[in-house]
Amino acid sequence: MSFLSSLFPSYSQRQIKKISVIADKIDALADRYSAMSDAELKSQTDVFRTRLANGETTDDILPEAFAVVREVADRVLGKRPFRVQILAGIVLHQGRIAEMKTGEGKTLMATLPAYLNALEGKGVHVVTVNDYLAKRDSEWNGNIFRFLGLTVGLIVNGLTPAQRKEAYACDITYGTNNELGFDYLRDNMVVYKRNQVQRGHNFAIVDEVDSILIDEARTPLIISGAGEKSSDMYEKADRFVRRLKCLRIKENDSKKSDEDLEEDYIVDEKARNAVLTGNGIKKAEEHFGITNFGDYENTDLVHYINNAIRAHGVMQCDVDYIVRDGEVLIIDSFTGRIMPGRRYSNGLHQAIEAKEGVTVEKENMTQATITFQNYFRMYNKLSGMTGTAITEEEEFRGIYSLDVVEIPTNRPMIRKDHNDVMYTTLNGKYRAIIQQVLECNKKGQPVLVGTASIEKSEFLSKVLAKNGIKHNVLNAKNHEKEAEIIAQAGKFGAVTIATNMAGRGTDIMLGGNSEYLAKAQMRTEGFTEEQIFESTEFGATEDEGILAARARFKEIEAEKRVVTDEEKKRVLEAGGLFILGTERHESRRIDNQLRGRSGRQGDPGESRFYLSMQDDLMRLFGGDRIQAIAANIPDDQPIDLKLLSNSVETAQKRLEGNNYERRKNVLQYDDVMNRQRELIYKQRNDVLDNKDLKNTIWKMVEDYVYGGVDQFTSADDANEWNFEGLRAHFMGVLCGEDDFRYTDEELKSLKKTIFPSF
Repeated sequence: MSFLSSLFPSYSQRQIKKISVIADKIDALADRYSAMSDAELKSQTDVFRTRLANGETTDDILPEAFAVVREVADRVLGKRPFRVQILAGIVLHQGRIAEMKTGEGKTLMATLPAYLNALEGKGVHVVTVNDYLAKRDSEWNGNIFRFLGLTVGLIVNGLTPAQRKEAYACDITYGTNNELGFDYLRDNMVVYKRNQVQRGHNFAIVDEVDSILIDEARTPLIISGAGEKSSDMYEKADRFVRRLKCLRIKENDSKKSDEDLEEDYIVDEKARNAVLTGNGIKKAEEHFGITNFGDYENTDLVHYINNAIRAHGVMQCDVDYIVRDGEVLIIDSFTGRIMPGRRYSNGLHQAIEAKEGVTVEKENMTQATITFQNYFRMYNKLSGMTGTAITEEEEFRGIYSLDVVEIPTNRPMIRKDHNDVMYTTLNGKYRAIIQQVLECNKKGQPVLVGTASIEKSEFLSKVLAKNGIKHNVLNAKNHEKEAEIIAQAGKFGAVTIATNMAGRGTDIMLGGNSEYLAKAQMRTEGFTEEQIFESTEFGATEDEGILAARARFKEIEAEKRVVTDEEKKRVLEAGGLFILGTERHESRRIDNQLRGRSGRQGDPGESRFYLSMQDDLMRLFGGDRIQAIAANIPDDQPIDLKLLSNSVETAQKRLEGNNYERRKNVLQYDDVMNRQRELIYKQRNDVLDNKDLKNTIWKMVEDYVYGGVDQFTSADDANEWNFEGLRAHFMGVLCGEDDFRYTDEELKSLKKTIFPSF
């Protein structure tokens, strides 16, 4: 710590100092619980529950509960939480966000607050970004919870409603953000109470909290029902747009007026929008045989064409989406992962399907929708953990009322983060990247190459292959192998290309991962996937097959660990893992995540980003002045100007601001719907709970009747009342064709009378 920082500690340092007092109490209990037998440790759960029932709070029993979990983790998993993990666990229990560097043990740390809060019996949800991580964490951490007598559930894709209900009834439930959100929506569509699966929203621990609460917040969850048959206009509009000329611009305004343009539509790359020019409108009128493109009766046609030009001009295959098995699947631009069950709204998805030549699905009708912001704000207590949250602290505070506490590392960070290197052209940049990979490869230093899209990861793979460099590729197209690929990215001489997903949730261990190597060998020896899974479990069993698998796994893993330990020494001598970024992302946080893959637990490592003036970020946001500076520099000469470094950061901040505004807009729109959603869902639940709704229903009838009457009889003179509108409003409900028909004499005696409430 520097002299100035000791005089003026940061917010996180002040918070750590406060909770260190609690951590000291936990440390002081270590000897008491280490002296206990397994049976005595298991009995502590009943002791804690009794204390809570007698009026104590979770804050009161926190030191003892955390100390018990630490001791059990040591005995069951052979992993004893460090003090920094204890500090982070306290932060989560307090309903805050803990920022911990990669490899600091977030997964194990989460068992501390999960156990403590599960003792209340109201349920704890541990939320992850994909099924693999949810399953892995529930199995691994579940050994601790089951040892202590708690039940553990798992919510992943493909479960039946009965299985989901059972999982949610457990003390601690692991699941993905998508599954939990969709289950909430489905619960509010069921006809019978017994068909609901969730039991409330008490406490959530969100892993990769920045990814879930920020990156995915721009796309709401939507449950759709079958709508009308898909229109053939999507294909007709697609065939028309294929004949048009496109002009790409950086700004909303073109240098030439619309009338002077030869092109038929303009794509604004910054705003990610596309519009027809005057020339394009004329062609549309000629092609579809209409007089005025802007007439009201042509609204639908305008909608189809606008979606088609956006599908062709803005949406890119292997960047925004992929096509797999005849289906268009959305890719999360921040995580690089496929977003299952999501579809672009308002016909854009159908337009992309027409563009890609796959079956155009039916236009669905939205039956239920919610944003992640509003879903997670329902929890009584919300917390999160990630390696990168400080840069988004303002958004966490503003939307979720969550503060961020930066947890110190267990060992000092010694990774070398080199300055960016910039080139004028993409060719110059890629030549420098190949040279860097070759230099690392020559001395056996493993390299993780980060790319911004599938398209760029596959292009770079071809370039490396041409240069004879063996490598692995990790992107959304082969995400099933994510854990295996990323687990071995730290092997001596390994080269791994990855999109933003970069195996978040799986540590890159220098020298390789002995556990995954052992599992791979067991597959070659004929063990089934179930046996391999059971071989790493700790639950009691008398099954001879499982016992044999466990014995064989331990034997192989010990052999592999000797190899990986030796290889780790070679990797350490070579400099540790080298992180090579091929461009800056639109968010500084994603860049920090990539850097964070190296330097785990005090390991050495390096990182460097290679940029070019032709990268999307610099091309769109770098400014003309920057482009002019680089105009006369050879493409193979690196540019080292402070001005350029500032421009990159400025461009990223502008993009971050734009994305924040988009997320705020999504939330503001959903907030309007959320008030209605909460009211309707509450009324539905009252019906399902068989509550006495007589007074509520009569109040609705009263409001309906008086509201309708006031609407059509607002004038003082009865002769001016709208009886036709009144009759139409209540037709078939409170009146028939012969009602509300009066003679002139009868009208004179009519007056409105307010009756007492029903």
